[in-house]
Amino acid sequence: MKLGEKIKSLRKEKNISQEVFANYLGMSFQAVSKWETGNTMPDVTMIPAIASFFGVSTDELFDFNLFETEKQVTEICDEAFRYRSSDPTKAEEILRGGLQRFPGNDRLLNNLLYTLDMQSRTDEVINLCRALIESTRDDAIKYDACRILSECYKEIGQTGQILPTLDKIPEIYFTKLELIASLLEGDASYEAAQKQKALSAEKLVTMLTVAGKRLQEKGEAEKAVSQFKIAQKVMDAFAEDFLEDRWFTSTVYDGMRPQREEIEKLLAK
Repeated sequence: MKLGEKIKSLRKEKNISQEVFANYLGMSFQAVSKWETGNTMPDVTMIPAIASFFGVSTDELFDFNLFETEKQVTEICDEAFRYRSSDPTKAEEILRGGLQRFPGNDRLLNNLLYTLDMQSRTDEVINLCRALIESTRDDAIKYDACRILSECYKEIGQTGQILPTLDKIPEIYFTKLELIASLLEGDASYEAAQKQKALSAEKLVTMLTVAGKRLQEKGEAEKAVSQFKIAQKVMDAFAEDFLEDRWFTSTVYDGMRPQREEIEKLLAK
């Protein structure tokens, strides 16, 4: 069944008019009519909202085999992740190709956000984040979109929007990766530990930098320097680490080059 036919079928099952459905999406009923007749297709960012309205997954909306889709989406996301830091354009191409095969897939859209530059593509990032927050049934994707949207608001100076967006995220003091690494054994534990290691290192350096900058602002230069030096030592410690190329394209040390340069400038002040 084609997408337009599926939308029409689901709408009739729900016993609502094109006008009611269009109002929910903020569209004209003429646009909905064109979808249903196959003359046009919904924008990719609209797919999650359409699926949410009908209470189905995006895969169900397209009549995909859910198990096979999940497997292929995972492969696409894993491939894109390898290039996320070193070549975000290539990572975006991989995910765009995936979205052509699986339009509106929440995981692909979530991964796509990591490849988009907030400064040059602000509207696209904001619209995609809002669409995922409103429509996804996966809490992990919803909360990640909230985080990215908040970062985008900071980037464009809309600081008043940050806290209301972050308030949608529950406070959690552990990660899934930490639990997998701690509670499982073998390759699953090792992979989780390597991924969490990279995340933890980056976050620790970021928090030390934030704390140091705030201490500088308060005129507590000595305390600020202590935070920057700790951050520098953390990063230097990873110089001896090795590349696990099954999941990464660079070491933690190489990946933190921008942070190292920033810390050097802060210590030179």
